Parts: sequence; C-alpha cells; structure tokens
Amino acid sequence: MACWLYEGMLLFGVVFIAGYLFGALTQTRHALDNRHSLQAFLFVVFAIYFTWFWARGQTLAMKTWHLRLVDRAGRPVSQPRAFLRYLFSWLWFAPPLVAALPFGLNAVESGVIVFGWVAIWAVLSRFHPEGQFWHDALAGTRLIDSRTN
Repeated sequence: MACWLYEGMLLFGVVFIAGYLFGALTQTRHALDNRHSLQAFLFVVFAIYFTWFWARGQTLAMKTWHLRLVDRAGRPVSQPRAFLRYLFSWLWFAPPLVAALPFGLNAVESGVIVFGWVAIWAVLSRFHPEGQFWHDALAGTRLIDSRTN
C-alpha cells in the first residue's frame, strides 16, 4: 500500500503536466469546461504511463519499494498484458463510481463509497491463494521482490 500511495504522489506531477497541456491545447479557461474530455485524456495518459513502465518491469515508485511486475511464469510483462493490467486495475475505483452515478451523490458521499470499496477490494486480496490483488490475478501478472531476482 505504501508503494500505491507514493505512486499517487508521483502521478500528481503527471496529472499537473497533462492537465496543463490539455488546457493549453484546448484553450480551456474554466476548470469545468471540457471536463469529460479532460478525464478521457487523463485516462489515456495514465494508460500510456503505466503500460510503458510496467512493460519495463517497474514504475519509479515500484523501484523505490523494490517491486517488479512479471507474468505468472516470472517473465517480463508484454505491453498488451501491461495494458490489460491497467484496465483491470480500474476495478479498484470504477464499480463504486458507476454504482453511485444514478443517485447524484455529492463528493463526500461518493468518497465514502469509493473508500469503502477500496478497503473491501484490498481485504479481498487476502482470500486469493497467493495473496495477490485480484487485478493481478485477472491480468496474469504478479508483483515480486526485485531484490531476490
């Protein structure tokens, strides 16, 4: 989880630069203008970021915490498999956001639902036979300690 939080801090810089680039290219003057386009753009930016780094084995946060992403056989992950892992990683956030959408919840209520789902999703990893997160199991990947390999 510490790696996940550190990754979030690093992604702040990625979001800042991508958001600035999007705003400059689209001449967006207000934060809510083109909001859905910006969200789609950031989804693509994150996909490129994670797919590129995971196909090389590690993001910067993963290097710091000595984690490496490999497939089930211990080989480096291909770009298609890294992209598949990216899509499956949205299972951390997408289900509660989609479920809350028709109810028009405010930010605090949505945050509580998302936080609760993330906690449940994290606890469910304890039920996996190898103790890995379910998005890794679905994508055919796993995290290993890079100091031992």
